[in-house]
Amino acid sequence: MDEVTAAEGCCRHHKKTPRSAELQADVQKRLNRAIGQLNGVKAMIDENRYCGDVLTQLAAAESAIRRVRELLLKEHMETCVVEEVQAGNTAVIDEVLKLMRNFG
Repeated sequence: MDEVTAAEGCCRHHKKTPRSAELQADVQKRLNRAIGQLNGVKAMIDENRYCGDVLTQLAAAESAIRRVRELLLKEHMETCVVEEVQAGNTAVIDEVLKLMRNFG
């Protein structure tokens, strides 16, 4: 596996199979939506907006992020995990389980 950098706190792995242009566009659209919603939340806090409205906006951002996570997990399972298992690396299954535990 590739090296982990302490400053970034994340692995620097690269996919062997590129994501489709369609998935890339969908993920980017959803991330931009979530970023916009979070910027909206920041503005709402600055404007001292009603808590219920802020919470509703946060729920929308969480939903957008959750959908991105689901799309990427599906992509990971269908490409990266399949490729690693076919290559004999069944340890990738433990990685997937660990990733899924982080979703809770």
